[in-house]
Amino acid sequence: MRCIGEGLLARTLPKADWTHEAHLAACLWLLRERPDFMPETGLPGTISAYNVAAGGENTGSAGYHETLAQLYVRGARAFAVTLPQGIALVDAVNALLGCETGDRQWPLCFYSRERLFNVAARRGWIEPDLADIPTG
Repeated sequence: MRCIGEGLLARTLPKADWTHEAHLAACLWLLRERPDFMPETGLPGTISAYNVAAGGENTGSAGYHETLAQLYVRGARAFAVTLPQGIALVDAVNALLGCETGDRQWPLCFYSRERLFNVAARRGWIEPDLADIPTG
């Protein structure tokens, strides 16, 4: 799990390994083990730079997606406070991936596809149109 986050920061993670699950593992690792890194402000530049280093692009239709990233950071942060003290990182990540917040479809509880998968949502934070995002 740490190697995913470290590979993201170093821009050395193989592109094929940068999956939905890896995004969440890196986020949870950052929240738990890198108090010097604020995902809300650090991930946009970090993921964008990683995408380019891995041969990708950050455009209106590909690459970094601000609304999805910020939504999952909120979800992972809220989830992390529910974890038992001392739980191993791998167990914490597996628990996150096994719960509603870790599901790929979770954002669609709050956003219509049309609102979430457009250029404005990719480039900046937009508020949900279906339901309020839980705050804790």
